[in-house]
Amino acid sequence: MSEKIMINENIENDIVLTDELCEVIGTKGLDAEKISKPSLTFWQDVWRRFRGNPLAMIGLAIISVVILLVIFGPIISGKDYEFINYEVKNLKPNAEYWFGTDEMGRDIFTRVCVGGQISIIIGISCTLVSFIIGTVFGGLAGFIGGKVDDLIMRVVEIIGSIPYLVLVIILSFLLGRSLASLVFALTLTSWIGTTRVVRGQILQIKNQDFVAAAKALGANTKRIIIKHLLPNTLGVIMVNITLSVPGFIFSESFLSYIGLGVRPPKTSWGALASLYQGQLMFHPYQLFFPCVFIILTVLSFHLVGDGLTDALDPKLRR
Repeated sequence: MSEKIMINENIENDIVLTDELCEVIGTKGLDAEKISKPSLTFWQDVWRRFRGNPLAMIGLAIISVVILLVIFGPIISGKDYEFINYEVKNLKPNAEYWFGTDEMGRDIFTRVCVGGQISIIIGISCTLVSFIIGTVFGGLAGFIGGKVDDLIMRVVEIIGSIPYLVLVIILSFLLGRSLASLVFALTLTSWIGTTRVVRGQILQIKNQDFVAAAKALGANTKRIIIKHLLPNTLGVIMVNITLSVPGFIFSESFLSYIGLGVRPPKTSWGALASLYQGQLMFHPYQLFFPCVFIILTVLSFHLVGDGLTDALDPKLRR
């Protein structure tokens, strides 16, 4: 202190200490109350943690490359995936035919790109349909409860008990082997998993204070589900979505492999694998490329899903 003030115990303590008489020592130059890090929103923090996961970023980069390749690959090659030229059949990969040609002289690179378009469209379309149906029914079952919950869950159990492959075979005969019928067959039973996940999450949070406050303010059921409950389950839903896309791609590849997928001349990765399996002994490269694209795509989506699981987990937030 600049001045030393001595106060005797016998003297009345009527001295008023002002800022001029006092000096705070030991804290000069310190920014104790300064925010050291910029404030981040929830999704900014999720992105920060997600990009800190190298495997997740590798998976995202592979997905981006695959999507760009299947979109612009046929334009880059300049070849028609249906064009038949027996003069160049069964050529190995070279400067003109990057993935080689098949037994009909068709460019495998172009066919893999076009097949990837079908496979990715089916994967994303089936995931969106499954997400919408599962979220709506799961939200209603979890929030309303009672007879509505019992009715929805009994329907889920009945549909889930139907053998998946038998259902697809029946629908393929009834509706034909078209892209729309394949999406319908794949999503007819797949939404039940999303319904159970969303219902379980909403059952955990519907009795919390912020939901009670929204009810007290007069919010209706639709607003509470859309504005309060679903955003709090979005993390689990997003992880479920990223893991569902490769599942649908693999399911489509399997169905096409056994002859229940898209009908020629349309093709997919599974259809190409089924077509070129007979060339494994003599021309293995024909089977190699569609299988590699299936593996890379499925693996990349799983890496992204694992990264989102860690990024959206509040327990791992630093």
